[in-house]
Parts: sequence; C-alpha cells; structure tokens
Amino acid sequence: MSVPNFKGNEKKYVMEAIASEWVSTAGKQIEQFEDRVAEYVGAAGAVACQSGTAGLHLAMIALGITEGDLVLVPTLTFVAAVNPVRYVGASPVFFDCDDYLTIDPQKIRSFCEEECELVQGRLLHRKTGRQVKAMVAVHVFGNIAAMEELMKIAGKYHLAVIEDATEAMGSYYKEGRYKGKYAGTIGAVGVYSFNGNKIITTGGGGMIVSQDPLLLKRCRHLSAQAKADPLYFDHDEVGYNYRMTNLQAALGLAQMEQLEEFIEKKKTNYRVYQEAGLPLLPFREDIRANYWFYSYETKHRASLLAYLNQKGIQSRPVWKLIHTLKPYQEEIAYRVTRADGVYRRIVNLPCSSNLDEESVKYVAECVREFERSKK
Repeated sequence: MSVPNFKGNEKKYVMEAIASEWVSTAGKQIEQFEDRVAEYVGAAGAVACQSGTAGLHLAMIALGITEGDLVLVPTLTFVAAVNPVRYVGASPVFFDCDDYLTIDPQKIRSFCEEECELVQGRLLHRKTGRQVKAMVAVHVFGNIAAMEELMKIAGKYHLAVIEDATEAMGSYYKEGRYKGKYAGTIGAVGVYSFNGNKIITTGGGGMIVSQDPLLLKRCRHLSAQAKADPLYFDHDEVGYNYRMTNLQAALGLAQMEQLEEFIEKKKTNYRVYQEAGLPLLPFREDIRANYWFYSYETKHRASLLAYLNQKGIQSRPVWKLIHTLKPYQEEIAYRVTRADGVYRRIVNLPCSSNLDEESVKYVAECVREFERSKK
C-alpha cells in the first residue's frame, strides 16, 4: 500500500558507508543527513534518532514534561504519538478530530476555558488539580493541523507544542501567519519518522527539529546514553540508546534527493483517483501537502477491506481511537464525537510513490465496482 521507493543513490551511499567502516551510530552520513533535513525544513538544527517514537520521547523529556502532568493529544492517531506521554509519567487528555482528521482546536479551547484555570502562569485542571503542560499536534496523513489556532491557544495558556510530523515530511503552509513554514517547525519541537511506509525512509529512524539549540543539544545528549565524558564513560543522567545508524542515514541522504519527486508523484496519483471518479478526503487548501496517505470514506468499511484484499489490493482502516484502547480507557476523553464516525468509515488506499497511473485506475475501478454492488 505504501512501499519504499529506492531508485536513486541509495545503494551508492550505503556502500560508501560500508567502505568507510562507519556503519553504526557514528559517521559523516549522520551529520550530513541532519544538516540536509534542517536545511530543507528551515530549522535551526536536527537530531537523528532511532524512530519517531524515540524522538517524541526525547522531546517530552527536554520540555520538562514529567510525572503528574497532563498533555493534550488527539485520539485519532497512531498510538506511538501518545505512548511517550506515559513514558515520562504524564497522562494524556484525548480530543476529537476536525474535518481534516487532525486535532480539533475548538474543543481544546473549550477544555482550557471550561475545565481549567490559569494560576500564576500554570494551566491547572480543576477536577484533578494537575498541570496541563503541553499539547501534541499530529499532522495526519500529510495534512497539517490547524497550527494558527493551536499556537494561539498554546500562547494564551503557556503550553508547549510538540508537532508529531511523522506523516508530514514536506508539507508546508502556502498562506497565512505561517506561510512558508514546514510541518514540524512551528511548535517548540517537531519530529519526523522514516519508517518503511513513510514518504522517505531509512528503514527505520526519526529526526527531531527545533529552533532552540539548547533543546536540540539536550535531545542529542539523552539519545546517546547521556555521556558527560564518553572517553571515561561518565554519564550524568539516565539516557537512552536512541541513535540512528550511519547506514540508515546513508539511505536518508539518497531519499532526501528524491523527496520533491515523491511528493509530486503522490499528488499526481491523488488527482488520478479523483479523475477516475473516486472522491478522496481533501487536504487543507492553505497548505502544500505531501499527499502521504489517501483516505476514502465508505459506509461499508469492513466489506470493502475484504473485497480489495480478494482483488490483491492492500488497504487498511484508520486507527482505533486511542482512548478506547485498554491502556488508556481510564484517561480523560473530552467531548469525542466525530472521531468515532471517522474510524468506522475511513479506508486508506494504495498510495506508493512508485504506483503507476494504470494501477491507480485499477484500484479506483475496483472500489467503484464494490460501491455499485452495494446499491
């Protein structure tokens, strides 16, 4: 459905890393990859890590989110966006989605106004007395969350904003207050993922970006087992083995060279689906999306998934709402109404950057054939 596209310099750069014998968690390709990503998105710097999840965990530690804190999160997302909240001992507060499947800023505003109070610069949840310290804005399927509204709320209530841009590498605003800003560069910190199904991949891996050099320095320190003196193995706090390998970074450098081509191809295939009579969920008009995933809405989700599987076409449902999962059922879920309907209706269709036009048309015709059979 979304497979890697290795048609560039991947083999060349990986072989260069092997020839150099720097294949583990050090090497020039890592530094080059960090610099290339930071330059591309316009960040002050970047820190490579082992996964998007690791990046989110490090970001939360660096921002001082700790035991007892509350963090505002979407319920319609992959669980990896929320698990790091628990890693640091904090608790999530779950929110509904908007028309673009990203976290609903209006309900966040209502929660802050009606359920909390601002006391000496700290937003306190009235019922529990716990501090609301941050929010996680997840940019779903390449859409960017409503960052202008979210940042206004964050500014008013002194909340740190972590951007989970793991699905939105290359998406940016075309207009408005954040014109020219890439997903991941608006909040305090942003995180990208290079998992095998992402728009570019290093096989696994992630990247932290920020405009704050001190935050990046702390993330880098923690990612390498918090070595105060690496020669004499002096560690000044509990750290993590969250480093990216040089081999992964070599893949990433080659993928970055093709990122704009991948986005253009995904945009073209999105248009082909539409022209073939298959309405897909829209992307925000004020952004240049990376078109990572295509979402189709149907009244017959389970049947369509089974039908496409019989046709040899891989598809998938959207994630089960996190506040309904066993580990999170006791947490606060604030006025979640729309997300459940989205969960029951959305099917993600093939969207690989190496899909040709005829394959896209075939998928579209199969979906249309299925829908005709249901009338």
